Amino acid sequence: MDRGSWPEEAARLRTEAEARPLKLPVNRRVDEKHRALTGDGLAVWYTIQVSPHSRIYDVLFERTDRMPSDEECRAWLDLLIPGRAVVESPSLPGSFDRRFDSFERDPTREAPLA
Repeated sequence: MDRGSWPEEAARLRTEAEARPLKLPVNRRVDEKHRALTGDGLAVWYTIQVSPHSRIYDVLFERTDRMPSDEECRAWLDLLIPGRAVVESPSLPGSFDRRFDSFERDPTREAPLA
């Protein structure tokens, strides 16, 4: 897949994630429909995890030959979760993956603290 087709593939990933969000707590079993693979070997996984009072937008970038670059991660993040603040999780030493999350909370639906 070339860079010109990334917006269409990102739209497909968003549709799949919205159609089948993962309920929290999640067992991390993700369907292949939540994955895109670019022509140069970048794998992009996109999921949405939901609970009664929050949503987590999760994007995982993987390569077999090197760490995904800031530029390609930002391009996909802008397509998948535009306008949202994202946080990068630490990766294991020597790994070639990067994970980004965006959190959405609805405090009005949370149980009050006792």
